Amino acid sequence: MAPPSSPAWWTNAVVYQIYPRSFADTTGDGIGDLGGIIDHLDYLADLGVDVVWLSPIQQSPQFDNGYDISDYRRIDEMFGTEEQFDQLLAGLHKRGIRLIMDLVVNHTSSEYPGFQSSKASRTSPKRDRYWWRDARPGFEPGEPGAEPNNWRSFFGGSAWTFEPRTRQYYLHLFTPQQPDLNWETPRVRAKVYAMMNWWLDRGVDGFRMDVINFISKDPALPDGVVEPGGIWGDGSPYFVSGPRIHEFLQEMHREVFDGRSGQYLTVGETPGATVDQALLFTDPRRRELDMVFQFEHVSLDQGAGKFDYRPLALPDLKTSWNRWQRGLAETGWNSLYLNNHDQPRVVSRFGNDTQYRYESATMWATLLHLQRGTPYIYQGEEIGMTNAGFTSIGQYRDVESLNYYAEALERGMDREQVMEALRRMSRDNARTPMQWTGGLHAGFSEATPWIPVAAGYRSVNVEADRAAEQSVFRYYRELVRLRHESDLVSLGDFHLLDPAHPALFAFRRTRGDRALLVLGNVSDEELGVPSNLETGTLVLGNYSDAGDRHLLRPWEARILDISTYQGG
Repeated sequence: MAPPSSPAWWTNAVVYQIYPRSFADTTGDGIGDLGGIIDHLDYLADLGVDVVWLSPIQQSPQFDNGYDISDYRRIDEMFGTEEQFDQLLAGLHKRGIRLIMDLVVNHTSSEYPGFQSSKASRTSPKRDRYWWRDARPGFEPGEPGAEPNNWRSFFGGSAWTFEPRTRQYYLHLFTPQQPDLNWETPRVRAKVYAMMNWWLDRGVDGFRMDVINFISKDPALPDGVVEPGGIWGDGSPYFVSGPRIHEFLQEMHREVFDGRSGQYLTVGETPGATVDQALLFTDPRRRELDMVFQFEHVSLDQGAGKFDYRPLALPDLKTSWNRWQRGLAETGWNSLYLNNHDQPRVVSRFGNDTQYRYESATMWATLLHLQRGTPYIYQGEEIGMTNAGFTSIGQYRDVESLNYYAEALERGMDREQVMEALRRMSRDNARTPMQWTGGLHAGFSEATPWIPVAAGYRSVNVEADRAAEQSVFRYYRELVRLRHESDLVSLGDFHLLDPAHPALFAFRRTRGDRALLVLGNVSDEELGVPSNLETGTLVLGNYSDAGDRHLLRPWEARILDISTYQGG
């Protein structure tokens, strides 16, 4: 599969995601802020990343931690000032790091002035900017069962909320405080594009687009299928990559990016997207998105829902990653991630976060960063941060987790079973404060943080990791360097090996007459290396010595140059 003749700048880039409220607090209110990011710009530069993705910092009532925006052009004062944002942007650019903003335009905050106007009356000129509908025929508005359709919200309950003043319902795929915009209305799209242009004119380098493939919905809004024993229906067939999604994204590209001479990045979060759909989104000839976030691989340990845990079967993950690697190889582009603000910490989720924390953290990093695509590092991943370890519901802050807890107990589930599901899968596992030191509040703040610090911070923190003989940070830095220096890593073809093996993850990367072999032992036990995978010169490994070429130690990762051994 031939690589592109003129690869885009981001093909050998690495992105670092910052969740601002949990990164570093400089004002003493227990909430991270722009000043905290500014104070750690040299840390990001030392890691070697090329792009910072900033989760929302715009004005918001914070019902969903900023993913409910009430003013798209104003920095929320909890994070700092407009001047600090400009200082942050300049400081990143000075260090050769680009900044992309989170673009949240499937929905707004319910406090957004446009929604307030829209709900004021049925004759409001902004009524058509959201999805308003009458009650289901034969029902009295506001009574149970009268919702316009049976769609379930991602955060539990109906996706519709009744507004008594106008006796209609509005659609919200997430919380009631996040009403969905109606992208069928041209003025909605024009306002979004104008806002995006405003941020680009200010100097930002692109956008990570939150659930962007939800913006086109089937205007008929049909009922969804109700699973056995369920109450609400699955509306996703009618809003995931909906009927006009490609038209809208192509229009966005024309109105925002065409004619601009800078180097920008557009990343689409696309839950439910298939490989074929991702090809359409990222084919550069279609001028839609540069790359996608897809969710297939982070759903493999889930049953009926995200809190229905199923142990990961490694062959399933290999099959998924191989499908995306091969499917997008010639034309498309994928975002490579195992951690972000919505996912549990990978070292706790798929690794061993006690006895082999360093080894499993670096092993998973190796498997991820040596694929074709753009790797994303989520804050704290580069030091092997673990899940939160919370023991009571009072420690949780995430609306999804709190709603699940309440609904599960109401259904009669065992409380400890519910707590175990939260300990494994809650989004709050990723949102605990960044662990800078082993001191008070992990060096995040002098005040009590908005969410408790994760257990184990006294030994797992930046200061300790960077001083350790085995440093996760230094290993990540080597992975970043490899991608920068080797077009074999950034653009080489991907070949999965031994797909059915339950513990060995092995693949080759090839480009011309050059080749790398990547091996990972996904287990606590020693693992014999198949004889056809024993040769090669060690490029990078996560043990301090080369070891026995016939054996992989627990959670061992090896990157081997096999360019001279391909004929064997």
